[in-house]
Amino acid sequence: MALAPRLDLRLGQTLVMTPQLRQAIQLLQYSNLEVQAWVEQELERNPLLERDESPILDGSTAPAPPEPEPLPPLGEPQREAIEAGDGPPLDADFGNVYDAGTAADGAYAPGLGVAGRGGRPDFEEDERDIGDLAPQRRSLREHLAEQLRLTFDDATDRLIGACLIAGLDGAGRLVLDLDGLATRLACPRERIEAVLARMQRFDPPGVFARSLRECLEIQLRELNRYDPAMAALLDNLDLLAKRDLKRLREVCGVDAEDLAEMIAEIKRLDPKPGAGFDPEPAATVIPDVLMRASDDGGWIVELNPETLPRVIANGAYHAKVLGAARSKEERAFIAEHWANATWLVKSLAQRAATILKVASEIVRRQDAFFRHGITHLKPLILRDIAQAVDLHESTVSRVTANKSIATPRGVLELKFFFSNAVGGSGGEAHSAEAVRARIKALIAAEDPENVLSDDAIVAVLRREGVDIARRTVAKYREGLGIPSSVQRRREKAVPA
Repeated sequence: MALAPRLDLRLGQTLVMTPQLRQAIQLLQYSNLEVQAWVEQELERNPLLERDESPILDGSTAPAPPEPEPLPPLGEPQREAIEAGDGPPLDADFGNVYDAGTAADGAYAPGLGVAGRGGRPDFEEDERDIGDLAPQRRSLREHLAEQLRLTFDDATDRLIGACLIAGLDGAGRLVLDLDGLATRLACPRERIEAVLARMQRFDPPGVFARSLRECLEIQLRELNRYDPAMAALLDNLDLLAKRDLKRLREVCGVDAEDLAEMIAEIKRLDPKPGAGFDPEPAATVIPDVLMRASDDGGWIVELNPETLPRVIANGAYHAKVLGAARSKEERAFIAEHWANATWLVKSLAQRAATILKVASEIVRRQDAFFRHGITHLKPLILRDIAQAVDLHESTVSRVTANKSIATPRGVLELKFFFSNAVGGSGGEAHSAEAVRARIKALIAAEDPENVLSDDAIVAVLRREGVDIARRTVAKYREGLGIPSSVQRRREKAVPA
């Protein structure tokens, strides 16, 4: 067969992901805060974009400010005093006037301002911020550093102590390798051990421990309650976790009453003594969608205007710079940024409409949950919402990712409302989330003398119309972090 060049014409279809399409897809799966941060970067890059600072119209009008009340007319004595010039001049400085007979030190006297601070009649001179008045909490390291300065006089010991403080984790546990520290400081390990032993008596008790056992031992020694029986209990904390009380009594050599007292004393100790000094601030969840009840008994769903990014493409500025463009490169630069600006505005509007459409359909489908609680949560999958709002499943998945909604039941993720169906008698399906909540409620209300096994929970659920297998109950129970019936029976046998 001879080889020869030739031309072929073929027709095919391919999907090309343009940068604008990728941008629109990314915007869908971002939360409002993420979109806001991304838009801020675009505002810095694109001179044709600007923030829309027009007020959000909600149908409400601001009340008119009240008119100032007229000053009371001067009485005859005051008028005569002013005309005669007997009274103090109007521009007199009352800063140093203080009547010790009428105002106590530090008290407020009418017309004198705050006594003891110069007697100024106003607070304009006070430059303190309201945050300065709040009590400042010391961190764990600051608290320990102060004790370090008061305990050690030697500079080397203070250096070792500073390194040990730096090696603490958030719970006050020492996670530093002492051999490595001895090598870095070029000092014997015995000296580091001696400094550590003294620092383990610092407040709060239990800091600088290298294990849970050592942390509890330090606190028990502070309470003068560390004896051979307690030492044996600390050596067998794994048996305590399993609630194997019979084996613990044999190991510690005590009876049931003494063991119960020892366990109660262990429970009163703090396994994380440093956690109370540096509490992590709770992350505030800002919802992307807001939901409230309407007057007609339905629900109103809207996007959160506080976090919704609002930008516009400045057409007037675009026309101005385009008319001033002198070269082809400048016109190409302006055209590219104008196209990006208009596409971004369009993408944000489309994203907002899509989120609102999907959230409204979720609220409509889960109406019973919002009115009656978790037991009325219906099974729902992405395909159900996609078919109802005429979108692809992948689009619905991106819309519901990383987004939350403020509901009468709290701030919930949109993914929360999607759960698989569990079969029921009579053909009625139940939400897997509702079944988990029911299992959790049954175990929470169980009798300590009659702990429910997985088979017993299956029997209760089947009487309530939920057709579920025992292995499914066990899977849901383990997912909730609930131990088995054997473990729960041991835990309930231990006195609180």
